[in-house]
Formats: sequence, C-alpha cells, structure tokens
Amino acid sequence: MTSVRNTLLDAAQASVLDVGLRRTTLADVARRAGVSRMTVYRQFDDLDSLVAALLTREIAALLVQVEHEVNPLATTRERLVEACVRSVERLRDHALYRRLLDLDPELLLPFVFDRFGSSQRTARDLVADMLVSPDDSIRDLDIEATATAVLLICQSYVFAARFIGQGELKELRTVLDRYLR
Repeated sequence: MTSVRNTLLDAAQASVLDVGLRRTTLADVARRAGVSRMTVYRQFDDLDSLVAALLTREIAALLVQVEHEVNPLATTRERLVEACVRSVERLRDHALYRRLLDLDPELLLPFVFDRFGSSQRTARDLVADMLVSPDDSIRDLDIEATATAVLLICQSYVFAARFIGQGELKELRTVLDRYLR
C-alpha cells in the first residue's frame, strides 16, 4: 500500500475510534490525514470502500501475526484451531472492532446475513491455505466447504464478542478440534 493510502486508513481509523462509523465522513478523514477530499476520492470511491479497506488491513495484519505465532505447533489441526481461537480473542479485544460493536452494530448485519466482505474472504482464504496440505491430524475434507464452515463458527464468536470469555474460547477450541479431527 502506498504511504498516502496508509495515511488515509490511519485517519479513518482515528475517526471511527473517535466518533464512530456513522459520524465519520470522507471530509473528516481528509482533514485528519492533512490532505484534500480529492486525494481521498482518488484512493477510495466512497466511505464504504475506505472502511472495507481499513477493516481488511486490520484483520489481515492480525491474522498474519497469529499465523506466525502458531507455526511452531506440531500439527495442522493444532495450528488451525489455535489460530482461530487467538484470532477470535484478539478481534474481541480489538479497539476498532469493539467501537463498531459498541456504536454501530447494525452496520455489521450485511456480513451476517447477506454476503462475505473482503475481511471475511481474507480469513476464509487463510483457513483454506492452512487446509491445503493437511497432515493426518485432520480428517479427509472438502477444503472450501470446511474453510467456510470454520469461518462461520469463528464469526459467530466474533459477533458475540461482548460476552465471550475464556470459558467460551475453551469451548471454541473443543468445537473446532473435534470438527477437524
């Protein structure tokens, strides 16, 4: 990503954290980034595309970090289960995601009922990549269907972040482990 693009994404994140998504405007993002509105429009078609890019950047960075952390684990199943649980836990505590849940939860509804967003596709693709060369720790499976199922299981925990504690995360670990075994 270009420096301007990252500056705009950082400004958008600051605005959402400050006033929420609904009250964030492209003009506010431009002002926070110290650029003109036209500069914002050159990078993003509208606020929705800017926010989608921001969420994708944040979630992709989180997923890459978690994937790196779980690489030393012995089996594919252990790595995938641990990556999922850590990702849910970190998203639960992520400032941007928490702000969206606190101020604008209804804006997440299309991602529950209507479609996968770019962040969800990124997560599903990462799960699928982990399943491409499974060892004998994972049952024979349809990679795409399983990746989608794992995403949907984890997503239900992410959307319920307000009341997910360590006990629920332990159960998520059990559910995923038994599903993949």
